[in-house]
Amino acid sequence: MLSIIIPSLNEEKYLPLLLESVNKQNFSDYEIILADAGSKDKTIKIAEKYNCKIVAGGMPARGRNEGAKKAQGDILFFVDADVILPDNFLQNTLNEFNKKNLDIASFCLFPLNKNKIQKFLLDFFYNKPIIILENILPHAAMGIIVKKTLFEKVGGFDEEVKIAEDHYFARVAKKKFKAKTGIIRSTHLLISDRRFKTDGWLRTGLKYFLCEMYMIFIGPPKSNLFVYKFNHYDKNK
Repeated sequence: MLSIIIPSLNEEKYLPLLLESVNKQNFSDYEIILADAGSKDKTIKIAEKYNCKIVAGGMPARGRNEGAKKAQGDILFFVDADVILPDNFLQNTLNEFNKKNLDIASFCLFPLNKNKIQKFLLDFFYNKPIIILENILPHAAMGIIVKKTLFEKVGGFDEEVKIAEDHYFARVAKKKFKAKTGIIRSTHLLISDRRFKTDGWLRTGLKYFLCEMYMIFIGPPKSNLFVYKFNHYDKNK
């Protein structure tokens, strides 16, 4: 079984799009766990409509960890709420994950709105670099698939890390536990551009570039040096 774990906070606009894309998959051996951080909108009702298991969450790292505690699957798929899965995503992912005998993997990101400029920016500044670095410096944003046994060995996501805890998780798995990491090539994630529209493409890109340098040369950011607020994009829905 595959356990799909979604951290959420006030996601009534995007969550049904994600859940509907899961329903349309040609793969059915899964459960969905929503780790909610106290939504005040219709998020919980939507999750109940799609038969999700609901647990108390928090910031994304904590939400993923709490969701994993309830997971019945031997493979965990952590995915952000503002993501949509392309057709055949789950089956293609699992086929490649198993064929390559990976322990943990992530995905290239494509804009949901099919904007060519946004696609170029994501390709040039994220997709191509993470493929080049997949065996040297793992990256894992927006979606991570991992064997539950490895997740438990690592100890889950470090809840003290304020930003890029997903990248840090993948790097700990590789460095300390010799996990076989990779980027799935047979499919990708479709992501919302809301964070880029709210904070600006240049500002957002610069923040994550500086965060990357910080992680490489200093360590995981456990202070509020790089400001991150969980779901501060709802005002622009």
